[in-house]
Amino acid sequence: MTGAHAPGQETRTPLSAERVDAVTAPAVNENDPPEVEVPAVVASAVGPAQLAASDEEPTVLITRKRLLLISGLVVVAVVGLYFLVPKVAGLKQTWGRLHRGDPLWLAAGGALELLSIAGYAALFRTVFGRGVPRIDWRVSLEIPLAGIAAIRLVAAAGAGGVAVTAWALARAGMSAQVIACRMVASLVLQYSVYLGALFICGLGLGLGLFAGGGSFALTIVPAALAGALMAAILGLALMPRDIEQRLGRVADRRRGALGSMARWLAKAPATLGSGVRTAGDLIRQRRLGLLGAVAYWGFDIAVLGVCFHAFGTVVPLAVLIVGYFLGTLGSLLPLPGGVGGVEGGMIAAFVAFGTPADSAVIAVLAYRAISFWLPTLPGIVGYVALRSTVRQWRAVDTQPAGGASPPSV
Repeated sequence: MTGAHAPGQETRTPLSAERVDAVTAPAVNENDPPEVEVPAVVASAVGPAQLAASDEEPTVLITRKRLLLISGLVVVAVVGLYFLVPKVAGLKQTWGRLHRGDPLWLAAGGALELLSIAGYAALFRTVFGRGVPRIDWRVSLEIPLAGIAAIRLVAAAGAGGVAVTAWALARAGMSAQVIACRMVASLVLQYSVYLGALFICGLGLGLGLFAGGGSFALTIVPAALAGALMAAILGLALMPRDIEQRLGRVADRRRGALGSMARWLAKAPATLGSGVRTAGDLIRQRRLGLLGAVAYWGFDIAVLGVCFHAFGTVVPLAVLIVGYFLGTLGSLLPLPGGVGGVEGGMIAAFVAFGTPADSAVIAVLAYRAISFWLPTLPGIVGYVALRSTVRQWRAVDTQPAGGASPPSV
């Protein structure tokens, strides 16, 4: 199959700085400094065993029991959202309003959500597929879909998606070091769009440059925080490349558990800096697939916009963007798929911007019905397909040299 390793070779061949990617550009910075372990910000999401999961199964296994349990919790949450929240908001007949939504706008929302997923797959292939033949377009779709399923079914603020992705990449041949670097690069590219849009739109609303208004707390404060985070990310790229060694020498002066912890923490800045520099290199190379980050956020925001249109409400573009990004912070709560947290955050944000409560409730619930449920079933299919793909990789890797089957007795 495409991207299979030669029989008899070690599966987890480290990608070194000397190895040239398939697109003729070296995987710069990914092994600089050497022996970088998984950064704390990534490792903390998947446990102390670093990112490399078991060869046999991902650390986050979607079992029938877990599927039934989480499905039950999601049903309870959805019942609360669609029946209790509307009553609190004074919207008595939620389902009736949902049925009266313009079906063409809602169908357009479904198509836009699929384009959002395609955008993320393009970004994934651009970042992770360099120099790794096994990460072709099919696998670049399977892994994000499997990650979606894990995020939906594991109440761990996105850690399930990180664990499944890391497991698949490890089985594709990446070392934990390169996985960590490229995950940081992917997050930087993805959330630079988030922070940039929040900064521009928040500042524009606060200064009256964009229509929609909004209080200081809803506009200038989020813009200032986004600007500070962007500055911090840029600062990581300016860190000395030997930062780990410098911090390690300081940590060596400490003894016992404190010294061990200091040495472990010293590795995080190096990997973070390496990931940020890798993201910068990809931008300078003008990789077309990086537009997937814009497509991922842009099309998903468009889904929310058409849901407002479906029920006869028009929200200014800048307000739509800021309200969307403020609401998505609810996904950080330890809830399956962010159910409850995202809806509550978005509704509160739009109401604070002056959108009528009933319109905000119905549009956000319609949006979440599309953005949550539409990718979930394909995500489960993708998870099953990914496990099958990994089994095929393992079968190829364990073949005897020359590909010949062992003689039968």
